[in-house]
Amino acid sequence: MFERFTRSAEDVVKGALDHADRAGSRRVESAHLLRALLDGEGSRGAFVLVALGVPERRASLERALDLSRRRAGLSGADSRALAELGIDVEAVVSRVEDVHGEGALADRPRPRSLFGPRRPFGKEAKDVLTRSLRIVTARGERRIGDEHLLLALTTHPGAVAEALADHGVTHASVERILYGEGEDRGQAKAG
Repeated sequence: MFERFTRSAEDVVKGALDHADRAGSRRVESAHLLRALLDGEGSRGAFVLVALGVPERRASLERALDLSRRRAGLSGADSRALAELGIDVEAVVSRVEDVHGEGALADRPRPRSLFGPRRPFGKEAKDVLTRSLRIVTARGERRIGDEHLLLALTTHPGAVAEALADHGVTHASVERILYGEGEDRGQAKAG
């Protein structure tokens, strides 16, 4: 599949590996792919993020990702669902961190390997890559760009899609910017 990636998509994958390494994560996850997308410049994915005003809200988006990581990847929706069952996720996280230290529920660092620090892709990140291929195939396009990775991130349920949606980045908003879908095409041509 990687032979079908554009340079910008390759840069996102490499950047995700770097983010996972800096975070000391055992695996590359979808949040690392998003962080690498946020680093991009001059690509279609970067254009979409700028058009949606994400750079001005990047710090807020990063805090949402950090909070999810602290809660072992649970999204706000997951936390609310557990609250309905009488489970206070923040109380559980605080209690675990009191006993085991801050960030105890976050992905634990992987021991160094004799073969280097290569990190595998986690299930969520693999799902995002697979979804990006499906998006390209469905649209009749040939190459996977960083914009397809962004679209795939918006459709994968969980903390990353929730954080993106909370910051105005939804599948519909990304498609509208990339392809003009959802516009009244008659008005778009007239204007």
